[in-house]
Amino acid sequence: MKTKINHILPVLLLTAASGLTTVSCNDFLDKTPDNRTELNTDQKIAKLLVSAYPDVSPNELFELYSDNSDDSGPTYGYYQLSEMECYNWEDTKEEYQDTPNSLWGGYYGAISAANMALKAIEEKGNPASLNPQRGEALVCRAYCHFMLATIFCNAYDTHASESLGIPYMEDVETTVSPRYERGTLEEVYRKVERDLLEGVELISDDGYSVPKYHFTRKAAYAFAARFYLYYMKPDFSNCDRVIDFATRVLGSNPDDLLRDWEALSNLSVNGNVQADAYIASSNEANLLISSTVSNWGALGSDYLVGPRYFHNQTLATSETCLSAGLWGSSDYLYLKPFSTTGFVASILRKSGLYDGGYLYYMPVLFSTDETLLCRAEAYALKKMYSQSAADITSWQRAYTRNKSALTPDQINAYYDKMNFYTPFTQQTPKKQLAPDFTIEEGMQENILHCILHIRRVTTLHEGMRWPDIKRYGIMIYRRNMATQRVTDEMPPNDLRRAIQIPRNVIVAGMQPNPRRN
Repeated sequence: MKTKINHILPVLLLTAASGLTTVSCNDFLDKTPDNRTELNTDQKIAKLLVSAYPDVSPNELFELYSDNSDDSGPTYGYYQLSEMECYNWEDTKEEYQDTPNSLWGGYYGAISAANMALKAIEEKGNPASLNPQRGEALVCRAYCHFMLATIFCNAYDTHASESLGIPYMEDVETTVSPRYERGTLEEVYRKVERDLLEGVELISDDGYSVPKYHFTRKAAYAFAARFYLYYMKPDFSNCDRVIDFATRVLGSNPDDLLRDWEALSNLSVNGNVQADAYIASSNEANLLISSTVSNWGALGSDYLVGPRYFHNQTLATSETCLSAGLWGSSDYLYLKPFSTTGFVASILRKSGLYDGGYLYYMPVLFSTDETLLCRAEAYALKKMYSQSAADITSWQRAYTRNKSALTPDQINAYYDKMNFYTPFTQQTPKKQLAPDFTIEEGMQENILHCILHIRRVTTLHEGMRWPDIKRYGIMIYRRNMATQRVTDEMPPNDLRRAIQIPRNVIVAGMQPNPRRN
């Protein structure tokens, strides 16, 4: 039933939201949408909000689209055909977990749950006693729309008022065939901001039995920091908000709040030991953890069921988790990847294989480590280089054995000397940047190169690289490692950067993302 529901329009996705998974699809769709669940108690509203968190993850899609994956050649297999389609930046025909079709349905299903909770709270007169639930619902709704825009739209820029958005669902639907307009990306971001700012101040951590699976205040602040980083204005005014919200999470001295990468690296490499520790709710660095139905846990773990389109040893040593940096050689990095025979795949143990009928994947959606790097980037864009260098130093001391303090001049000199990347002859982490906003050559550009490098190292396998590629207009390539040939390239203005909305939604009348003939 889950597969069928993911194939229909957002209005018909209330099954996941209301938890009616034992009802047949036909019986469910025969009912008027707003009569399917009666939310007449505060406890029911709080319980429904569990479904306002999406049970899908874009991490497989984003990693396949990004430069964190290569084609190792036909000697190696893949798990699903959609992996080949996504790796080659094709509009997907195959529909499985982790494809655009599944993501569309999963996020809109969660939005439906948030809207049902908000309507129930409104019908009770918006009592102050339900402010925490209202805040959680608003932030969940904002987050899901933000993720849909990140997947199916261009990066936010000065053309956002002309760029296609995604439908912003603010009401519980009472008909089974309403018409939806996509609107503009500018409109989507303004509504995300509205919901986020209203919701974040209402959230209370007191009512959560397991806070790390909900938007606590800190998790919501981390979301706000990332949102405003992506909501980039030409004058960098939103960077002030990034710094503000990140500092609410981290304080002025974040060192004690970051992940203990040394301790993680000392754990057993067998089974799910490191992965379980990475996603542990007891870990202070984890701000929000999710439970999703996804193949990514099988692909991105020691089981490695599909190594052909994946992160490999060449990428690891030249660009990501084994690359040299200001910290020194890879010997200084605490966390070492698992590599398959022949070094085809190189994997950090962030994901275990969890099987409960479906393959489950437990991503960390927000962490103190990533929030720190959001703040470092905002500082660099504001030309507050000493503060940016201090945050980079905090990261280096946590992630590597190098405990020295870094200065802006050291960072500038290191990345200034680094050669720019070419696909086979000069493989480095430094790639040409072509964002919509203006970056000054020299100090500012080089500190940003450093931050993009360490963001890529820190968030490997977690889907964060693809949004960075879009935000900074980074040219990326498809490489066949068996033939040592470039098979495709994606320049900054490539229309494929906005992943196509599902075919079923297009057939139903929604405007598709443009493609070149």
